[in-house]
Amino acid sequence: MEQYTAYMVTRDGHLVGFVEFLCSDEGTATERVRKLATDHAVELWQNDRKIAAYE
Repeated sequence: MEQYTAYMVTRDGHLVGFVEFLCSDEGTATERVRKLATDHAVELWQNDRKIAAYE
């Protein structure tokens, strides 16, 4: 299992929250994070590597 962090950010780039979670692979992590992008944009990170951003 790998650790990932999802950061919720406003349109002007301010951090409003984050969630740390474990997933078996990057594909599963991106599917999970995509569902979080409802009220704010979400960025998916693994350590210092940005994987994806969803508006």
